[in-house]
Amino acid sequence: MTRQFLRPLLEARTHDPFHFLGLQRAEDGWRLRVFLPHASAVTVEWADGQACALARVDAAGVFEWQGTLEDAARRDYVLRVDEEGQRRRLRDPYAFPPLAPAEDLYLFNEGRNCQSYRLLGALPEMRGGDGDADGVCVPGVPGVTFRVWAPNAERVSLVGPFNRWDGRVHQMASLGASGVWELFLPQLPAGTLYKFEIRNRHGGGIAVKADPYARQFEQRPATAACIAGESGHVWQDGAWLGRRATRDWLHAPLAIYEVHAGSWMRHADGGFYNYRELAARLIPYVLDLGFTHIEFLPLMEHPLDESWGYQSTGHFAPTSRFGAPDDLRFLIDECHRAGLGVILDWVPGHFPTDEFALAHFDGSPLYEHEDPRLKLQPDWGTHVFNFGRNEVRSFLLSSAHYWLAEFHADGLRVDAVASMLYLDYSRKDGEWLPNRHGGRENLEAIAFLQELNTMVHREFPGALTIAEESTAWPMVSRPVHLGGLGFSMKWNMGWMNDTLDYMAQDPVHRRYHHDRLTFGQLYAYSENFVLPLSHDEVVHGKRSLLGKMPGDDWQRYANLRLLLAYQMTAPGKKLMFMGGELAMPHEWRCNEELPWRLLAQPAHAGVQALLRDLNRLYVQHPALHELDFDGEGFSWIDCHDSEQSIVSWLRFAREGRGRCLAVVCNFTPVPRRGYRIGVPQAGAWRELLNTDSAYYGGANLGNGAGLVAQPTPWMNRPAALPLDLPPLAVVVLAPD
Repeated sequence: MTRQFLRPLLEARTHDPFHFLGLQRAEDGWRLRVFLPHASAVTVEWADGQACALARVDAAGVFEWQGTLEDAARRDYVLRVDEEGQRRRLRDPYAFPPLAPAEDLYLFNEGRNCQSYRLLGALPEMRGGDGDADGVCVPGVPGVTFRVWAPNAERVSLVGPFNRWDGRVHQMASLGASGVWELFLPQLPAGTLYKFEIRNRHGGGIAVKADPYARQFEQRPATAACIAGESGHVWQDGAWLGRRATRDWLHAPLAIYEVHAGSWMRHADGGFYNYRELAARLIPYVLDLGFTHIEFLPLMEHPLDESWGYQSTGHFAPTSRFGAPDDLRFLIDECHRAGLGVILDWVPGHFPTDEFALAHFDGSPLYEHEDPRLKLQPDWGTHVFNFGRNEVRSFLLSSAHYWLAEFHADGLRVDAVASMLYLDYSRKDGEWLPNRHGGRENLEAIAFLQELNTMVHREFPGALTIAEESTAWPMVSRPVHLGGLGFSMKWNMGWMNDTLDYMAQDPVHRRYHHDRLTFGQLYAYSENFVLPLSHDEVVHGKRSLLGKMPGDDWQRYANLRLLLAYQMTAPGKKLMFMGGELAMPHEWRCNEELPWRLLAQPAHAGVQALLRDLNRLYVQHPALHELDFDGEGFSWIDCHDSEQSIVSWLRFAREGRGRCLAVVCNFTPVPRRGYRIGVPQAGAWRELLNTDSAYYGGANLGNGAGLVAQPTPWMNRPAALPLDLPPLAVVVLAPD
């Protein structure tokens, strides 16, 4: 043996360490070679009890034994290693050759492996038990198989405290054209930290990277992955999943409470609630308010609290800020047992440029594009996924599959879809690259989104995909087979922007902006819309919901109550960001808990009480949700009363008693007594909800004594209903 022969190993530049290491047949018998740079002595203990010292054959730490073995097919061995005065016994990783399943690798390289998290990453498993090509048999040994995709690497090593973070010790084996590298480490316990050290084949640069498929990370600011043990959680939500699979979600109520887990509530010392503590406090609160679902801002691992999770670095790992993966499983399971759905915010549109993560993963643009006109997302200073690369599609599809399969999430809200659809998104002329047809559409991203939605709806019946899409891109929530993107629903950003712009106007000027209230009906049924009042609208100088409202204190609270009722009674599913129910005077602050003390004040408690009643009204009355996506469920009573800034409409259910409700909104601080609206039937009507109720903090102007519609045609309706319309308020009416 010459040092020249060993140079690739000694210099940590080999793609095939099994060529040099492990137990192998030699010309005159058998040879066992190990590379342990920190060892002073190495002894092999054979299965029959014999022990043989290995000779140091290179000062760098290469040890070797040569000899003959009787009954070699039955031989097994353990290494006894002396290192800095300590002795340890370990299994040789190079006794376990690569065993990657060829079919899974093929599908991964084809972009069609939506469960590649079962192929790549750190996978606890048993190895051995069968003879290799030379008849050497190793009994079943527990350990962890590591695989990582790094096609442009010259060498990949596994590093961690188990080898002093020394990239020479555990060099991985290349699996050829797949670009995947593999190594099995025996007897490595759960919780062990690790990273990959990658040497680029072109420039020779070395980078230490977190595992893209890691299922758990150490707590920030550290960035190493942790070996996640097998889940010990026993799911109790079988009945929930069964109901979800057959649920008619198109016609069912959907009221979402959007939550940032790190700032909803905190301990007295400012520390985070963990997932289990959130289960104990958050679930009863959301149930009491009457929401049907919780949507969490991204819970995927991320290094910076201030990113709110939108700069994810762990696409398969729940953030360790709030506990272990099983703790998140517990939280979601408890939600399901309580009757609450869980939607997870998911970010395939971009990824951060942190050196430890995906950026230039193997020393080259791998997950991202090479061309800066495609690579960079200027709004967030991040990289854009290369959706045209097969392995990247497998990665992202698998991430979506993972959260739905392993954590039983009921849906994914897909962030920043518009940034994915357009090649020129937030880019100036000359800063973007057209597609092959010369257009601005990102054809690869479109195909990926269609594949994503097809996969989700096929594999997880009843699970939802919701797009945050801010443009007029057609058919976002229409089936793929009809040419749509295939999302279940889409955020109605137009409704949100128009509504908040209108509400910010002084009431005396609102008559000049009346179209902000009515324009949305021109496109309201072109998509399956969610009406959001989201986190993005209460940060970065945009003011809180209450802060947006004009007027004195009384008017501001009345306007906020008006806004909430307007949202809840308009056609479309609902989303409210946490804190909106508290009437927060200041913007959301992600580094502190919500100002719960506000509820001691009647005006704030009144807003919360209103939202509670609005949610229950919405859920209990089919007219407010059954036909959210169908024009048959809505009809204007009067959309033209701009002079008084009043709009009124009817909501309809599909059939049955209580099929019809009337909604009247007064956007001025002037009460309107005896205001007449046209309704579908004469006779008694009753007031179901009035945002001016004293219970909510209003002046208590209303119609509590009952209402009678006269059989006099009015506004193209067969009956006329006079009512007292409170200032800056919404009333909801139903026929008796």
